Amino acid sequence: MPTYNDVAIVLRTHKLGEHDRIVTMLLRGRGKVRAVAKGVRRTKSKFGSRLEPAMIVQVQCYEGRNLDTVTQAELLAPYGDNITQDYSAYTAAAAMLETAERLCDEREVQVQQFNLLAGGLAALANSSHEPGLVLDSYLLRAVAIAGWAPTFDKCAGCGAEGPHRAFNLASGGAVCSSCRTPGSGAPRPQTFELLGALLSADWAVADASAPEVRTEATGLVAAYVQWHLERGVRSLRLVDRTPSTEGARQ
Repeated sequence: MPTYNDVAIVLRTHKLGEHDRIVTMLLRGRGKVRAVAKGVRRTKSKFGSRLEPAMIVQVQCYEGRNLDTVTQAELLAPYGDNITQDYSAYTAAAAMLETAERLCDEREVQVQQFNLLAGGLAALANSSHEPGLVLDSYLLRAVAIAGWAPTFDKCAGCGAEGPHRAFNLASGGAVCSSCRTPGSGAPRPQTFELLGALLSADWAVADASAPEVRTEATGLVAAYVQWHLERGVRSLRLVDRTPSTEGARQ
């Protein structure tokens, strides 16, 4: 059977039999792949610890009829080790990994999604910004790459220049008074500013935002993402929004 090498982000694992695992990975050149890692649950496994969620590895696999098989894994970035030391970062990473798994199709190349997720995990591992901000920025940018880019400075309905005071999930973001429909929210102007900064990765603005603005933005981001995914991201319910114990390094 043909073999291949690629760089992978481990999204999820689950047990198979007594000693094996099925590993779901996002590969830079092949998209989402599910593969069997044989013997990785044995104490003497050479690469079991490398195939954990949030790790970036160079993998060698051979193709199977239903599942591929991992034959080698070399660690490139042990982000999972650092992330698990901070509960806020850990829960944010779990939501990011679950969202990536939902958004990416089997065997379809998703280089932008791969690079975005790798960057988000690096930010969490290095405590570059508050985990909640990293998560919300990742979520907005991931759904934008998937084709559901929100708008925060123009009306999502007619394109009129803002700023606008209403937000509507179905319309795709900010809406003017003419396009506003029943059920639209009315976030703070500062919340629209933060959402725009998170979408464009303007960290100077995002890091300077007030706690109440972040809280409001978080609710809108979660609602927007789950609206377009058409079902909930279970990990979002577990996300710890308290500040990191060490604080973000500026």
